[in-house]
Amino acid sequence: MTENGKPLSGEPLVKEVCRLIRLARSHWDAHENQACRTERDRAIRLYETLSKEEKEKIPQVLRVWLRYRSEKYFGKDRTPPSGAGGGSVSHPRDPRGVDPAAEPASRPNIRGRQAGR
Repeated sequence: MTENGKPLSGEPLVKEVCRLIRLARSHWDAHENQACRTERDRAIRLYETLSKEEKEKIPQVLRVWLRYRSEKYFGKDRTPPSGAGGGSVSHPRDPRGVDPAAEPASRPNIRGRQAGR
């Protein structure tokens, strides 16, 4: 919407879509997921109102980013955000990807002999 309450159209609408995509990208780069999701949703709502010719005026890098992030990270098959401070609890793992609790009690030492012998 413009200041006088009329909806955007034409070139101002294209510029606003570009601005929102860039803003969403900056939030994404700063790991601000909720802000990114909000701006991406606004950009998509406006992007879907554009004609084919207007969509072609959006730089390809922005269109690709919007589509890629939308499908990969925010698509319908993804788990929705759980709210403030929520999320799953991950269990600590060894950097090698091995669960330390599953390793045998006696490990070989540096020289290849087992500890305790």
